[in-house]
Amino acid sequence: MNIYIGNLSYNVREKDLERVLQEYGAIASVRIIKDRNTGKSKGFGFCEMENDDEARKAIEKLNGTELSGRTLIVKEALPKN
Repeated sequence: MNIYIGNLSYNVREKDLERVLQEYGAIASVRIIKDRNTGKSKGFGFCEMENDDEARKAIEKLNGTELSGRTLIVKEALPKN
């Protein structure tokens, strides 16, 4: 399952996000979206988890929690159109 993580602090790195998410299960990939021109974080990212049940648990436990002073928005990512 692909998970959207929003309202990230601009200081959070992919390894920080992976460390938080791996508590809930196996991670296939973590990606923070960056501005093409500046290379700076846009404040959101995606995590692909191998097991849907673990992904749902991560969403349930992490949505509304704080990371680096920001309240996270964590939900299932919508498919690309």
